[in-house]
Amino acid sequence: MTEYYVLKFLHVIGATVLLGTGAGIAFFMLLAHRTGDTRVIAGVARIVVIADYVFTTTAVILQPITGVLLARTVGYDLTEGWIVASIALYVFTGLFWLPVVWMQSRMRTLAREAAAADAPLPPEYHRLFRLWFAFGFPAFAAVLLIFWLMITRPEIHL
Repeated sequence: MTEYYVLKFLHVIGATVLLGTGAGIAFFMLLAHRTGDTRVIAGVARIVVIADYVFTTTAVILQPITGVLLARTVGYDLTEGWIVASIALYVFTGLFWLPVVWMQSRMRTLAREAAAADAPLPPEYHRLFRLWFAFGFPAFAAVLLIFWLMITRPEIHL
């Protein structure tokens, strides 16, 4: 039973890191962007990229591992509807997250270059920001749905 609680603890912490880091990154990037100050944007984007690599990437890797081990420990079949739906939503989220990681890195570079040149942000930055912002909504909604599935474990027939 100790193994169950350790796995559940790690899985819940990982899910919390994914949700919390994602929401925090979005909040700070949005607020920095709204200042219009290239130095602020460059500084915040630098921290956001680091946070995404350190926290989000670690959680993204560990979540499926702890999830599979937890399901096996409890005796869930990995083909149960709510698990399959959770995995599909996880992959869906990843399809949005991977480009976002690249976008954040590119926006950081563009903002850093603009700040160093004491120039305005280039059109590419603004285009990437709009895409980054748009990609956040389906990914965040999918993560919330995963939380709901994990909590309720509804009977889903696929």
